[in-house]
Amino acid sequence: MPPRFVPLSDVAEMLSISASQAYALVRSGELRAIKVGGRGQWRVEVTEIESYIQRSYKRTEELLAEERALENGRSGS
Repeated sequence: MPPRFVPLSDVAEMLSISASQAYALVRSGELRAIKVGGRGQWRVEVTEIESYIQRSYKRTEELLAEERALENGRSGS
């Protein structure tokens, strides 16, 4: 059975980013995580990673649509 929660180091590897970038995503609230254990180790639920990826795809689509609209507005002037 695959793990339900993974450490930030695994999140970083899954997203091809640094561990500090993964931590920044958690601190900003973009990626939900929990602290567990006496030392307060961060863990992220695998479903939260997938949700973050889907939200990122949506934001990227919206950004690209806005850029295309601006380009079309400039070329139509």
